[in-house]
Amino acid sequence: MNTNLYRMRHFLLLLAALTFAACSGGSEPEQAVQEEAPTVTEAPVADDLASLLASDSRAEADRARDAGRKPAEVIAFLGIEPGMNVIDIFAAGGYYTEVLSLAVGPDGHVAAQNPAFILAMRDGANDKALNERLAGDRLANVSRLDKELAEISAADGPFDAGMTALNFHDIYNNGGDEGATGFLTTIYAALKPGGVFGIIDHAGAEGNDNKALHRVQKADAIRIAEAAGFVVEGDSGILSMHDDDMTEAVFAEGVRGKTTRFLLKLRKPGG
Repeated sequence: MNTNLYRMRHFLLLLAALTFAACSGGSEPEQAVQEEAPTVTEAPVADDLASLLASDSRAEADRARDAGRKPAEVIAFLGIEPGMNVIDIFAAGGYYTEVLSLAVGPDGHVAAQNPAFILAMRDGANDKALNERLAGDRLANVSRLDKELAEISAADGPFDAGMTALNFHDIYNNGGDEGATGFLTTIYAALKPGGVFGIIDHAGAEGNDNKALHRVQKADAIRIAEAAGFVVEGDSGILSMHDDDMTEAVFAEGVRGKTTRFLLKLRKPGG
């Protein structure tokens, strides 16, 4: 392993100890005190994906989360289509892994990536949940990628698209610009030229202690994405919750699941 990969792996393992005991991959919420109005170019939601998501073949708990997460709208905005090879970064128990599986269909493929610390946290809750989700080859187009992020490369794909939900704030708040840029640079390298990466996260406001609140300013995510080489192609407000003033922690009573979130569509140039 070269020095840069070693440093990145070390950083992510340290980040695990600092952060994910409190904040598991794929949590919820976010929105808008002094944030600029989002520029939104929405794509139409495919009726077939919406129907698949509404099917009782999905767990009732997953379907209950859909109202706040709007998975069909998210997938349409990111432009993820049947036949694509995609990656779910820090997939945790796999809510978005299953959404992506339905979106790319039988001719596509989803890699559910988790590092060791996410699989081990909370007595292995994420590992157990993902095993249950994939049991009996239920999602035949999904494979587990139990691998440290720093060890991922184009050889694991390369991927047409990927996403991470409610994880970037921890990377940025604990690793700063360097750690967050390294995180996105690793993902950038694993995408095909022209590939897309989506970031969903709890929005924070300028002047607040966003680290303590488990939030991040959208402007910081955009700045880091551009530093990693991405072009910010889209910025959607579909996950905004206008009752959230972004002053409370995302796990606070009455706030969890109701925070405002930004959704960014990043593009790797080329292709």
